[in-house]
Amino acid sequence: MYHEVSPDPHPSFRRYTVTVREFTRQMGWLAAFGYQTIDMDALVRARAGKGSLPRRPVLITFDDGFQGCADYALPVLQAHNFTAVFYLVAGAMGGTSRWMLPELGLELPLMSWETARALAAAGFQCGAHTVTHPRLAGLDPARCRAELVEARRRLEDELSRPAIHLAYPFGSYDRAVQVMAAEAGYTTACSTHPGLSEADDDFLALHRVTIYGHDTQLDFICRLRTGAAIRDHLGHALEGVAHRFRLGSRTQP
Repeated sequence: MYHEVSPDPHPSFRRYTVTVREFTRQMGWLAAFGYQTIDMDALVRARAGKGSLPRRPVLITFDDGFQGCADYALPVLQAHNFTAVFYLVAGAMGGTSRWMLPELGLELPLMSWETARALAAAGFQCGAHTVTHPRLAGLDPARCRAELVEARRRLEDELSRPAIHLAYPFGSYDRAVQVMAAEAGYTTACSTHPGLSEADDDFLALHRVTIYGHDTQLDFICRLRTGAAIRDHLGHALEGVAHRFRLGSRTQP
């Protein structure tokens, strides 16, 4: 899961901004080691037993629909013949990320509907990220339902394609939100729960691996293989060793 790709990350959003140089290195590594990109439709078909996945599948997603992703990530993806899923905030297209102001004090430009149509025409998938990017869990049910239904309607009207894939803004959802998402016609919904998406993953709460702006190339490779950065992966491994050592010590005379 990516958010912004930019040659000049804003300091307040550096955590979620991958530089163009690093993104290029990451995609180059995927290509060099035989990874093939898929979209959400391919994942759904495969898990329903109606299709197969490549030997090394990877599903690349971008949340929020930042213009920087269209400007800088798209050419890199196309150079490797990669696809991706872009989750768009339907009520802010062509505007700015106003939801970032209260917490981060900045707004970033978002792609327009014209850009989204060009993405769709080029074979990229566009999913819903609600209308205004609210935290859905705990939201008034009527407004939550409207955010889900209206986002889907706008995407289908503007792009002339089915919009059945969703990503929860801020990763905020609960069981009631999942039910409303299904009722609104979504087949999948991505969470921000870290981890690889296994065969038994809930289609309305799919796990994802977030790629952060401070990640090294080794972090990227480790996240791809394990769902965690190298420092986290080693930390968990060391904790396991320490735990086993403590248990062993207790059995000594």
